[in-house]
Amino acid sequence: MPFNFTKLFACHSQHTNSKIFFSKLANSQLVTQKGFTLIELIIGIVVLSISLSIVSTLIIPAEEKSADQVLQVKAAELGQSILNDISSRAFDENSDMTGSLIRCGEPNDGSNPCTSEANFGPDTGETDRSLFNDVDDFHLYQNHFNANNQNLHQGYTNFDLLVEVTYDGLSIGLSDNNNAKKITVTVTTPLGTAIKFATHKANF
Repeated sequence: MPFNFTKLFACHSQHTNSKIFFSKLANSQLVTQKGFTLIELIIGIVVLSISLSIVSTLIIPAEEKSADQVLQVKAAELGQSILNDISSRAFDENSDMTGSLIRCGEPNDGSNPCTSEANFGPDTGETDRSLFNDVDDFHLYQNHFNANNQNLHQGYTNFDLLVEVTYDGLSIGLSDNNNAKKITVTVTTPLGTAIKFATHKANF
């Protein structure tokens, strides 16, 4: 029986085509399964870190500003409350405590002078706020107690306050500087914002 070269060539050609097909298929699978390289991962992490840092620098100050606005409202309530309490006291230790019929500085002979600014602060025996009877007793006061010598509400625990009292009659148009005292209350919020509240107490 003669050897059939045609069939042999056809089989060889079919086998070669199959090898080429499977080789291409394998290469295509390798291409589709290709992942990120180590360098690409590192670059991605660096870019993500930079993006997050930029976002955080925008968000955190906004949150602090929003919180500080709430704290400023509380500071205003505290400052106004203290100013009202101080203003209700007598002008001076040497003034009449029951209706101001006698003012310090009167008569004009020096027998009843107003307290010297250097001596502002609690008088002898005034060991706590409930015993203060005139406005300059509060000079440099910074304790967290109310008019009944009780602790302030726990919501004000982290607030700082400072009271300063000075003579300031000239700034409000009086001829004698000692005829008015300026009461300044500084309330500092937990975020460090210092807010000043002030009023005057005249000698009457």
